[in-house]
Amino acid sequence: MPLHITDEIEIADWELTESFVRASGPGGQHVNKTSSAVELRFEAARSPALPAPVKSRLKRLAGRRWTKDGALIIQCDETRHQSRNREIARDRLAELIRRALVKPKRRIPTKPTRGSKERRLKAKKERGEVKKLRGKL
Repeated sequence: MPLHITDEIEIADWELTESFVRASGPGGQHVNKTSSAVELRFEAARSPALPAPVKSRLKRLAGRRWTKDGALIIQCDETRHQSRNREIARDRLAELIRRALVKPKRRIPTKPTRGSKERRLKAKKERGEVKKLRGKL
């Protein structure tokens, strides 16, 4: 079943690959016998659902989870249940993509005000006077 991100963006099944591995953490002896941890692989670079600027922001947000071949790997072994770990991994992926959809505001550089320039120069002058008084009179 496809993963819904927003009303416009939907990730198809062929873009997601899930593999199950043995997990550490809660579960006692059961953990040693079952593969409950999920490794969700999303082929982000090849995804037709995401525009190029979103992909670049996603790459920056993903950090070490982004592979050289353009895939995003999310691992989850929080719970003992494979199905719950799958849900958590899919939710994390959806949240990461939603964060990448938000275009950051461009910073508009501002000039210092006249008052702040005058205060800075006045403070420098006062500091110089203090230093001048330290020498021999």
